Amino acid sequence: MDRVLVTGISGFIGSHIAERLLAKGYAVRGTVRNKAKGQKIVDALGASGSDVSKLELVEANLASDAGWAEAVQDCRYIQHIASPLPHESPADREALVPEARAGAMRVLENGFGAGAERIVMTSSIASMIGQKGKGAHFTITEEDWSDPDWRHMTAYPISKTRAEMSAWAYVETHNLKDKLTVVNPGIVFGPDSYGNAGASLGLLRAMMIGKYPKVPKVGFPLIDVRDCAAIHVAAMTTKGASGRRLLATGQTLWFKDIADILRAEYPKLKNLPDGEIPTFIVKIMALFSDQLKVLRADVGTFHKADAAYVSSLTHVIPRPAKEAILAGAKSLIENGSVRLD
Repeated sequence: MDRVLVTGISGFIGSHIAERLLAKGYAVRGTVRNKAKGQKIVDALGASGSDVSKLELVEANLASDAGWAEAVQDCRYIQHIASPLPHESPADREALVPEARAGAMRVLENGFGAGAERIVMTSSIASMIGQKGKGAHFTITEEDWSDPDWRHMTAYPISKTRAEMSAWAYVETHNLKDKLTVVNPGIVFGPDSYGNAGASLGLLRAMMIGKYPKVPKVGFPLIDVRDCAAIHVAAMTTKGASGRRLLATGQTLWFKDIADILRAEYPKLKNLPDGEIPTFIVKIMALFSDQLKVLRADVGTFHKADAAYVSSLTHVIPRPAKEAILAGAKSLIENGSVRLD
């Protein structure tokens, strides 16, 4: 039985990847910071019907060498999902880089050293879209890279960019490029099947509870977590995916379009955003708001991904954005994060 290591298995994407791997008959080893706390994801997967007899947990931290040699042992494939993601963006632009980059290096060095046939690493479109002079419409391609030194880049996209750049530099230097595939998801919505999608569904929840009377004029490609997981798993064994960056994206929507979809489905939600904040006001407010500072570089731009090649390679066709949005919204209502009355 082939074993797959899934780093960050307790996260939103990682848990859905684990579910898909178990359903395909793989043995899965997942890394967690604490095994006792990590047992929650094992219980959640089991309650949803996964065969968790083939699932084991090991303790490993991106910031430490401890545990990684044991984690990668006897793993034919590795899904490296784990990455530092704080609740608030640090003021220090480079604050997240050491852990993200060192974590990636630990996984690559230990994994390839132990004989892993392929490592699939999760990056983000954040490592692609941070570019000066994008204009009103920007088509993201596999060849695009963010500029981590651009003054409007913030901590999270800088960490994703530098970690991915380091990963590609490592495999180029060691002649291992054909054993690495990187997946670059857009905004990830979808069902919170395992109660771990707090950060990923944060935008939906903020809209639904009336936190934003109006939204910035920002348009990003979206993907359902189930499709994102399917792309990751397909990338693991698809011959044509080796040495490639795979855009895990579907339809692009403006933030106001997301609010309109929610309004049509849940007319009882009276505090949904009812318009857009003018771009020049967003740029002024970003000088004083950390939340808006993260979006300053992207406001006014409709980001569309050129991702048809990914569907051709993986045979995964992302479902409509509306389905991903409503699946996430339904989960927020069912778990009590959003009330309709």
